[in-house]
Amino acid sequence: MKSEKKRESERLKELVREKYAQIARDAPPPGKAPSKPAPASSCCSSGPSPCCAPAADPSASTYYSEDVAGIKEAYEKLEGHVDEADLGLGCGLPTEHAGLAPGQTVVDLGSGAGNDVFIARSVVGETGRVIGVDMTPEMIAKARENAARRGFRNVEFRLGDIESLPVDDASADVVVSNCVLNLVPDKRLAFAEIFRVLRPGGRFCVSDIVLKGKLPAKLQEVAELYVGCVAGALSAEEYVAIIHEKGFTGIDIKVAKRLDLPDEYILKYISADELAAYRSSGAAVLSITVVGTRPES
Repeated sequence: MKSEKKRESERLKELVREKYAQIARDAPPPGKAPSKPAPASSCCSSGPSPCCAPAADPSASTYYSEDVAGIKEAYEKLEGHVDEADLGLGCGLPTEHAGLAPGQTVVDLGSGAGNDVFIARSVVGETGRVIGVDMTPEMIAKARENAARRGFRNVEFRLGDIESLPVDDASADVVVSNCVLNLVPDKRLAFAEIFRVLRPGGRFCVSDIVLKGKLPAKLQEVAELYVGCVAGALSAEEYVAIIHEKGFTGIDIKVAKRLDLPDEYILKYISADELAAYRSSGAAVLSITVVGTRPES
């Protein structure tokens, strides 16, 4: 008989899978550029949608807004950026801090429509290889479609779970991930899997959502916020402690940015007094980009 914790984990995964399957279905076809997003409807924005959740109208395809510190514009300037693969679901630029180099094998966890895979491919070159892993069949299909249209031969997209990666032991030079691990119920297992697939001396770079202080308990229980990356987030201290626990060295937070949940959204779930207490507590949602290395021995 399944434990309650196991059932809850599977329920949350299914919520995430359904949400991202819909985003993939609503994404533009290959060759068609994404539409301009509505203001403040973005991933990791201060608009009405929570971090990493899609806008009310997912057909807009890209969910960034002006207050994401220019992440959309920064992505567009990167070599290898593919417009229709950029669904605006990230909270950082992990490929920029990953130490990518020609000839490497790179694994992207939660690869979506292929955005970071294609950027990594442009750095590792034809002698390198990039593997994207995603648990949503619709995203895998979208990414494969985007890759096939461009004739990319050194990228591969695999359907799989981050808690049990379809990747061989010690086969990757670099692992990247963008606003995905917060959606994984067992983060210890996720980082154990990252350690397993990295070669000794290999490096990971993850952009993710963490908390400073504590969210109100009612917000932590809201499934919609879990799908939106927020309720599933750990404190920054616990997040880094897990990485240490799994054996990584050289752990360094390269980027940390505060993200604000809008009052009108929070007030759907808590009272005005609870909101005031939350605001005065100093608690915050942060986007971080963190790196670490699997030791040589």
